[in-house]
Amino acid sequence: MDKDRLKGMGNKIKGEVKKSAGEMTGNERMEAEGHKDKAKGHVQEKVGETKDAARDMVDGKDRV
Repeated sequence: MDKDRLKGMGNKIKGEVKKSAGEMTGNERMEAEGHKDKAKGHVQEKVGETKDAARDMVDGKDRV
């Protein structure tokens, strides 16, 4: 598993926590930061998935 996938998962979790905390406290800035972190995490995760897929193709794991 690519490190970008792991970082992405971490940022998605961090973003969800920030977003929820911002909603509960009425802190719009924290809520917005949470949305940003979740989006960043989603992109990182997709980059990692793409790297893994490319690596698998080069290694021949995708072939039957």
